[in-house]
Amino acid sequence: MKDRSAMIRVDQAGEFGATRIYAGQLAVVGERGPHAAQIRHMAEQEKVHRAKFDALMAERGVRPTALQPFWSIAGFALGAGTALIGPEAAMACTAAVEEEIDRHYSAQLNELEADGDDPELAALVEQFREEEREHRDTALASGAEQAPAYPLLSGAIRLGCRVAIKLAERV
Repeated sequence: MKDRSAMIRVDQAGEFGATRIYAGQLAVVGERGPHAAQIRHMAEQEKVHRAKFDALMAERGVRPTALQPFWSIAGFALGAGTALIGPEAAMACTAAVEEEIDRHYSAQLNELEADGDDPELAALVEQFREEEREHRDTALASGAEQAPAYPLLSGAIRLGCRVAIKLAERV
């Protein structure tokens, strides 16, 4: 079996970051604000994803990224900041993040399926990819593309996600 430490580390970091983004959004939106129910539902799924990767890290002796304290602050700030712009911007954030996670998980799944050496990890990645796609679709259906300067906002968030993935793989 190949060492999948970097893969597990980056996935756990991403799920951790997602929980922080949703925490930031909920801190601004509140319990009854626009899209609060959808955000809460997605946040709960991300908590499950993170818990499964936390357990996998412990089981396989994978160290977390040293950047986790930064991801905590950056994720919360991204979620809160976009929610402060408005409900559509919060959804634009979700759509952009989940688009990048879909790309990332799809690439990982291609590698895992080609190697065939880690069916447990492949099953997790496939399940979570499908749930992340649902989050993206929910965000788009909730008006993400109506956010102010959507192409710019989405592009900046997607670029940030790609950078975060590369950093978490290595640090």
